[in-house]
Amino acid sequence: MAGAVDKKLLLRVAANARLNLTEAEIAKFLPQLQEILLAFSLLDALDVSNEKPSFQPLPLENVARKDAVEKCLSQEEALKNSRHKKDGYFMGPKVT
Repeated sequence: MAGAVDKKLLLRVAANARLNLTEAEIAKFLPQLQEILLAFSLLDALDVSNEKPSFQPLPLENVARKDAVEKCLSQEEALKNSRHKKDGYFMGPKVT
């Protein structure tokens, strides 16, 4: 697969990504792209027929606290540190 990557393919991919590559960038990126695709072709060659698919490598756990009723702040306590308040409410910018 790595041999299939050439300058023409690189320029097509760059055009799709709306990138204008210089000749120096092409010379730099072409071997890098070939190396990346070679690494993936090595993975493709592995026999994984006896392996189960792993969609989530780490176990999922809910780390949120329990939803329990607790003492709430009073309106006065909630507003005590705000400079922007009026008539017992937080004041925000005017909407136009």
